[in-house]
Parts: sequence; structure tokens; C-alpha cells
Amino acid sequence: MNKTYKLLHALGLSLLLLSTSALALTLDEARQQGRVGETLSGFLAPRASDAQTQALVKQINDQRARNYQQLGTSNNISADDVARLAGQKLVERAKSGEYVRGINGMWMLKP
Repeated sequence: MNKTYKLLHALGLSLLLLSTSALALTLDEARQQGRVGETLSGFLAPRASDAQTQALVKQINDQRARNYQQLGTSNNISADDVARLAGQKLVERAKSGEYVRGINGMWMLKP
């Protein structure tokens, strides 16, 4: 009985973990759903205020900030300059149907 209980407990925990990861929002999904958009600053911005979107934006932007800092240090330029260069490329590369924030601060849907 003890082994059965442990097995059921482990199975339940595994299913819980799998269902949680299955519910996790990906960057591509968030872009396609219009929940986030790229900005010229090089950082992702939320267009939705739900917890999943906010957590995704924080995770992505924290990673980007680390990458910009590393690239800046490697190339003897500021992380802000790296971020701005990346922002221009990210906005240019956004796919049709995704949101980008223009120079005027307004959201635009890429044609």
C-alpha cells in the first residue's frame, strides 16, 4: 500500500508539473496573441496586464539586459547602445500581425 501511495503521489506531481508547463506562455504565442510587442528600446513591452504576460516580459527582458551588457562589454560600447541597435532590428524583423511600438510611442500592427 505504501508503494502504491508513493507511485500515485509521484504520478500526480508529474501530471501537475506537466500541466503547468503546458500552460506556460511562450514568446511566440504572446506575440501572435497581441499580448506583447517589440520596442525600439530593445525590450519587450506588455500589451496585456495578466500575470502570465507580465512574468514572460520580465523573464525575456532580464535575459536581454544580461545579453546587452555582455555584448557591450565585449565590444567596448554601452549596453544602452546595444539595446537600441537590437531594438531597431527586432522591430524590423517583427512578423506580419505582430505589434511594435513606433517612435511616437504608439502601438502599430505590422502589415
